[in-house]
Amino acid sequence: MTSLVGSFVEAWQELRIHRTRVMLSLIGVAVAVCAITTVVGLGAVAEQATIEQSERQGGRPASLALYAQMSDGTAPPEATMQDAWTSVIARYKITYASRVINANQTVQFTDGAAPVNVIGVDREYGTMHRMTLSEGTWFSERDAVRLAPAVLVNSVFYDRIGRPNLATHPTTTLVGAQNTTAVITGVYPSATWDTFPAMYMLYDTLAALSVDAPVDPMGYGAPAPQYEMWVPPDLAEELTVAVQRDVQAALGTGATAQINRQDYASFNGDPYLPLKLMVGGVAGLVLLLGALGLVNIALVTLKQRIREIGIRRSFGATAGRVFFAVMMESVVATVVAGVVGVIAAVLIVKNPWLEDLIGQGQVTEFPAFPVEAAILGLVCATVVGALAGLVPALVAVRVKVIDAIRY
Repeated sequence: MTSLVGSFVEAWQELRIHRTRVMLSLIGVAVAVCAITTVVGLGAVAEQATIEQSERQGGRPASLALYAQMSDGTAPPEATMQDAWTSVIARYKITYASRVINANQTVQFTDGAAPVNVIGVDREYGTMHRMTLSEGTWFSERDAVRLAPAVLVNSVFYDRIGRPNLATHPTTTLVGAQNTTAVITGVYPSATWDTFPAMYMLYDTLAALSVDAPVDPMGYGAPAPQYEMWVPPDLAEELTVAVQRDVQAALGTGATAQINRQDYASFNGDPYLPLKLMVGGVAGLVLLLGALGLVNIALVTLKQRIREIGIRRSFGATAGRVFFAVMMESVVATVVAGVVGVIAAVLIVKNPWLEDLIGQGQVTEFPAFPVEAAILGLVCATVVGALAGLVPALVAVRVKVIDAIRY
């Protein structure tokens, strides 16, 4: 232990003596460690953005989708299906569940009436699908008892009506057998490829309105509503069997009930493996370049210390002591550079401007700076220091004392 501590102290003293040369030689290491740590940290943010986008589309793990149809392709009677649905939700104590149905609603714009896709959901749908709004708020309990129904519109819809201030409670007219005035309470971002207006409405409100349901091209009538549940992943398989069995029994032999898991975690394998491999490849390349640069600088530096090493050997320093001392100088230096690089990476990754740039407004829960990225940076710095110091240390051991003194 004494020898080990002495080696560290000796290495630190050598670094202080040659601090200018060491500082210049370690810039590349600090940059490499900062780069690899930053890449891993930003990869975690990018992965979180991808996960949240997937959850907006398919729901959080584990999301189960229940479909029910009669033998003629029509939806089961509303009252029967609602009783079966309510029963299984209560029986299995499922906190987050939502009915989902797609329909078309004619909306009166200033430039004329136009059909708009409307999705009827329950309030829990917002939590289940990580719905984010650019303005306003998601449906609340008060929205269920409004005389004027609340609607959430996409940005295309919002732009078309002139982007009014939501604080003024802007309205829109839903055209039907009896025109209905709806209040716009929120706006959600449209996908880049989406150029058509769309909106969300509470399921019960939509069912109470006169809507033009889309017709199935195969001639089976309007599609049946979908029922979604967000359940613990470890109970997903068990609940899939139980809920499907109970709903099927409640609907009788004239109907078919089917449950599918639709969240990203249901796919076989890791869906983000390509992203992780790409991040790891870039990080490894950056580290390799930094290591090669350090080895080159260490060899050049050793040539300037040949006489010093010869004098130390002449005063009794063993080959092992010289080997360990030369290698430890490199290790201690790269560890210090690694700490600096990790600190710089944390400041870069957690910069709010960069988080917004990477997240593109799609991340609601930015992950903390990954501890494994910091550990990886420090481990890489230590390994690089050991490898970079190994070659010079071997060269130093092979130096003949008399030749070194004459050098």
